[in-house]
Amino acid sequence: MLGLLVLLVPGVCRAAQSPSAPPIQHSAADRGRILLVIPFDNRTGELNLDWIREAAANLLSSRFASAGFAPMTRADRVYALDHLGLPPNFQPSRASEIKLAQTLDADSIIVGSFSLNGQDLVAQAEVVNVPHLKMLAAVSAQGPMTSMIAIFDRLAWKLTRQLDPSLNVAEETFVAEGSSLHLSAYEQYIRGITEPDQAERMRHLATSVKLSPDFSPAWMALGREEYRSQQYDRAADAFSKVDRKGPDGLEASFYRGLSLLFSGNYPEAYKEFADVAKTLPLAEVVNNEGVALSRQGRDGTPLFIQAAADDPRDADYHFNLAVSLKRHGNSTAALNELTQCLKLRPNDSEAASLLQAWKYPAAATAVASTATVDPPAAPDPLERIARTFDETAFRQASQMLDEMDARRVAALSPQQRAKTFCMQAKGYLSRGLVLEAERLYQMAATADPKSADAHLGLARVRLRSGDLQGARREARQALALTPSADAHLILARADLAAHDLKNAQAEAESAIQADPSNTEAQQLLHRIQTSTVPAR
Repeated sequence: MLGLLVLLVPGVCRAAQSPSAPPIQHSAADRGRILLVIPFDNRTGELNLDWIREAAANLLSSRFASAGFAPMTRADRVYALDHLGLPPNFQPSRASEIKLAQTLDADSIIVGSFSLNGQDLVAQAEVVNVPHLKMLAAVSAQGPMTSMIAIFDRLAWKLTRQLDPSLNVAEETFVAEGSSLHLSAYEQYIRGITEPDQAERMRHLATSVKLSPDFSPAWMALGREEYRSQQYDRAADAFSKVDRKGPDGLEASFYRGLSLLFSGNYPEAYKEFADVAKTLPLAEVVNNEGVALSRQGRDGTPLFIQAAADDPRDADYHFNLAVSLKRHGNSTAALNELTQCLKLRPNDSEAASLLQAWKYPAAATAVASTATVDPPAAPDPLERIARTFDETAFRQASQMLDEMDARRVAALSPQQRAKTFCMQAKGYLSRGLVLEAERLYQMAATADPKSADAHLGLARVRLRSGDLQGARREARQALALTPSADAHLILARADLAAHDLKNAQAEAESAIQADPSNTEAQQLLHRIQTSTVPAR
């Protein structure tokens, strides 16, 4: 079971294992790539720009993750600060930054600042190699405040090149990754995750999703706040808007299932937990799947058996299994499970009362009819819901799945490996994640230099990021390997974007010649022929 994959490792933060999201264990494959981005120093002298401190850390961490690094999350950083007895908004000195990084087992920390130069925002950052206490050369980026996201994207590209000079991803791709992000929506999101007052957090996050309805992180944060406020219908709606294939997808599904359970929508809650269990069948997920099933009058015993087997130290799972077994006629096994529950949690009054009621049903009935105090537990209580989300377990198990998949792909032939990378990259590109897509297409081209699909994919990425020359170069390389209508279409689109209608028409006609039934090529040719832009 995946529950067995969740490992605890030594270390200052690992030892405590706080329920407030302790840091994740990283694998050997991540060594040298574990990063901690410290919120930037605000050197503008304007307090209303303080939100950019956290925005810088958030944006850089997001780009580093897309580029294949393992950045620490804000939750990791807040946990470590708490462990060191420091407030979440603490501005550490350089010595404190290194201590923080060492606490989190980070290989490098990114420190930086931002200032104003007239109307321009100037961002500067440095990489500190923690094991060797070595600082790399500072890099900077600047531009108008309205281009703040692009400024930090360019800064991320420069830092990434320092951290891994072999990473061959274009600067334009980094900038394109954040091009669809609404700056005002992003500001409201950052304010929403950093504001100490919950009502203000919810107000900012609600504004963020209104301004940018497709911004998944804001929906995730809003869902958490609605859930904490016990607004379960609204929480379920917010969690449903989170990208299921993104980094928060599984957590969103788990909490949507909880929200639906508490709202009484048991069939939908069951579906939600079952979907999560297909990927990560951890004990809390399987337990809640069983609860949702039993609340519909169906038998959840097999699921409770699985939950108790995955985490035999959790008393609630034994309690639930006991209740389910008793309900379905297996009294002896039910008593055994309830006894085990009490061994793990001797002060569980409900379980103790229930055990007496099951052992001595006649006496329990007599007591219930004459007692002036609270009666014993009902003989058929409800199973208990696992209400807490073990983020560490989910993240570690997700990482294990990724590593297992990486090992599987590594065992393939170079050609099959390239096909697999191309398939994964295509999925990322379809979701607008150009940085992840380019990295995988580059890996495909490295695995199999003769892969036309890899170069076609890179051409699509270049076209998406506005690098027309790069798109043409990759498309021609794909054509040299395998003639295709797709490559001609990319060349036609690149020429059309450059207002070169003559060459665009020639490429569209070549696409139709390669594939006469290609409707996309036919539509593009019609568009070119009816364009009012004069041909060169």
